[in-house]
Amino acid sequence: MKITKAFKVQPGSTVGLDSIDAGFHGKYASGAKAAAHVAGNLARITELQRKLYADHRHALLIVLQGIDSAGKDGTCWHVISAMDPQGVEVHGFKQPTEVELSHHFLWRIDPHSPARGRVAIFNRSHYEDVLIARVHKLVPDAVLEQRYGFINEWERLLAQQNNTTILKFFLHISKDEQLARFKERLKNPAHQWKISEADYSERDRWDEYIEAFDIALTRCSTNHAPWYVIPSNHKWFRNLAISQIIADTLEQMHLELPKPTVDIADMTRRYHSDVAATRGKKKTEHGKTR
Repeated sequence: MKITKAFKVQPGSTVGLDSIDAGFHGKYASGAKAAAHVAGNLARITELQRKLYADHRHALLIVLQGIDSAGKDGTCWHVISAMDPQGVEVHGFKQPTEVELSHHFLWRIDPHSPARGRVAIFNRSHYEDVLIARVHKLVPDAVLEQRYGFINEWERLLAQQNNTTILKFFLHISKDEQLARFKERLKNPAHQWKISEADYSERDRWDEYIEAFDIALTRCSTNHAPWYVIPSNHKWFRNLAISQIIADTLEQMHLELPKPTVDIADMTRRYHSDVAATRGKKKTEHGKTR
């Protein structure tokens, strides 16, 4: 199975999340069976992201979306952590402030788009403004409909004007799996801080959120910024799929280390000269000590 193609939302297709198996795990029976594959992907990501940083011709934007407890933080911890922190920034976009609300909805997003050579992770993103806004009817329908087009154009701008590759991952879990994860949060003291009133109040709107995601995935999966629906009931399979797509995408950039900006032969001669001088100085000092 070619994961990069299997989970990609083809532009022009219609998404129905209810028909997609959130528990899919391919040929792997367990996380232990997939561990070597995941480790290989992470090693590739480490090497290639460092090349991206040095190459300085490309940028990478990774968007993580999903219903509450889908695993956005877990993806950052288990996949994105393979990258060198000096070349990566993670941003989360939740409820906008009063200042942000006084601007157009992409105003708060644009400053965090990645510069060439860097990776930006959006843990929740500009899509909140067509998801929560739709479910809670925060803007008129006419405004909401315009936003899909504005999002597509903004992403096109990044791709065409800044050589930004955009990967958008929807972490797909079932309603039963979400409830199981809520239970784990309640039982595990290390995760209890994540519990909020909204977890259960928003769960009551499950069907409305799935419909909102269906629309966003359908309207905004483009050739320059595709969506991937990642089966995420099994966290280990989520990590496997996302790490492989990121690694494959980085490889397709044909990244290159830049050529040295100095004369390597001259630098080598200077190095050996410094080594010889240092050794000579140490011998002289040793003789004086004696």
